[in-house]
Amino acid sequence: MNNELRSIPKRVRFVQLSAKALRALADGDLASGSAEAGVALDEHFVCDRARHIFGYRADQLAEDPSAAPWITRAAVSESDGAVVGDAGFHGPPDEDGTVEVGYSVVPRYRRQGYGRAMLTALLVRAAAEPGVRTVRATIRSDNTASLATMAGFGFTRVGEQGNERDGLEIVFEVPADAMQAE
Repeated sequence: MNNELRSIPKRVRFVQLSAKALRALADGDLASGSAEAGVALDEHFVCDRARHIFGYRADQLAEDPSAAPWITRAAVSESDGAVVGDAGFHGPPDEDGTVEVGYSVVPRYRRQGYGRAMLTALLVRAAAEPGVRTVRATIRSDNTASLATMAGFGFTRVGEQGNERDGLEIVFEVPADAMQAE
């Protein structure tokens, strides 16, 4: 892909992944997950890491179905309908009005602006929710691509945390209304 096409700002829409779709993906069943979601999902959706996350989210929905509007969705490129990743919040706002974002870009779509597009859409959603005051992101200290993506959104480093699965993560926060100011 030439650099001119890469520089065109990307836009995404989100497709909800139901508990049934999440469970199928967690079980490694890409065909059923895609059929349930109504979009052609990529093999990335059944890699080990994704299967772990989707299993966790399916369990989360089984425990609290009201979390559905907040959690992981497929991210679809508005220009061509390709599924370019997944994004969402880790759950509804907590008692302090904080939501945590998470996103992953399908490898063949990385470094094309889709991570930025997903994060933009999540921040716009958070800003539109009256109960959300803060948006948090935790990023592995060695994830230079996500660290670079975060840099343009006004996030402030507020700490670090250890994670058994991911190791050292840096914790960032930004006021939820930061996107309204732009």
